[in-house]
Amino acid sequence: MRDKVLWIVVNVCRLVTSATFCFSGMVKLIDPVGTQYKIIDYLTAMGQPAQQWPVLTLALAVGLSLLEFCLGVYLFFSIRRRWTTALILLFMLAYTPLTLWLATTDAVADCGCFGDAIHLSNWQTFWKNATLLAMSVVLWWRGNLLTRFVSESVSWVISLFSTLYGLFIAFLCIYGEPIIDFRPFHVSQHIPTAMAWPEDPNQTPEILDFELDEEILADTSYSFLLISPHLEQASDGAMERINSLFDYASRHGYRFLGLTASSPQAIERWQDLTGAEYDFTFMDELTLKTIARSNPAVMLLHDGTIVGKWGHRELPTVDQPDTPLDCLSWGHLQPASYQAMLLRLLLWYVVPLFLLVLADGIGRGIRKRRQALETSHH
Repeated sequence: MRDKVLWIVVNVCRLVTSATFCFSGMVKLIDPVGTQYKIIDYLTAMGQPAQQWPVLTLALAVGLSLLEFCLGVYLFFSIRRRWTTALILLFMLAYTPLTLWLATTDAVADCGCFGDAIHLSNWQTFWKNATLLAMSVVLWWRGNLLTRFVSESVSWVISLFSTLYGLFIAFLCIYGEPIIDFRPFHVSQHIPTAMAWPEDPNQTPEILDFELDEEILADTSYSFLLISPHLEQASDGAMERINSLFDYASRHGYRFLGLTASSPQAIERWQDLTGAEYDFTFMDELTLKTIARSNPAVMLLHDGTIVGKWGHRELPTVDQPDTPLDCLSWGHLQPASYQAMLLRLLLWYVVPLFLLVLADGIGRGIRKRRQALETSHH
């Protein structure tokens, strides 16, 4: 009886920990640039010049997120139990004191442990990590009780597939905007509604600190907003397309405004380098980084609603300069179905994995039957 209870406790800890690691790792892989921003916040709070290491911090964001996701998968399938449980324990031994420091100092307002998908207070994060630490101790102590779902011969295939899948998601979202947008500035969001204070005094608006001319938010026509937190760091590869969008907006009387946290000198330098004729207005850096991960990006508003948002590598092409936006497909609201995208992401990963596990189970069953028949014949 005691052994059965211990087996249940260990495997419940295994399922809870693996689910948490998989979910946490995946939401960070979906938004690697947002994870990079959070790492920069951590390092800055520790007195490190993290802004000077953009490539290193992005690589660290992808690497840690991928490791977290893969450890969750390995734990679920009980792949290399000894190494997996030891690494998870080390992970939690590092994260738990870090989140205790955050809880006691509030050096970083949001831990970012679940990206923008779920926001926890620093104390909630600490208690979550303390619980996972206790579970990881149990898993490391009694890892031999973890039930295996696949044979050793298939473990390396699952490991390779999980790593490649995680890297594919990360690079897809580095190339453009996150494929699932958990931020308040998602396509289909009506900004004035999201900025309104709820009737419940304990709640806050979904969007805070978005200081934009009310005429733009109330404009029943279209408004193009160029988003660039720092013009000095903005990619200049899409300047021709951005200028083309500005020319198109001017032709049809649409607003075109740049939003940046850069200095007037940086704006003037940008205009000299790119030939930009549009105006800029100042906005908080954090707000701009929340709106879009690409630098620069373009957001299209219509009557206060976000109709479209594109990173600098995905900007729409003006093929019909004389055609107004309401006659073009990208001028109409085409809200992303996040449920459908989430289902697609799961299917891309779960279906091949399920087929692999099924084939492995059938293969093991056939081998056991053969062995049983051979034994009975002898």
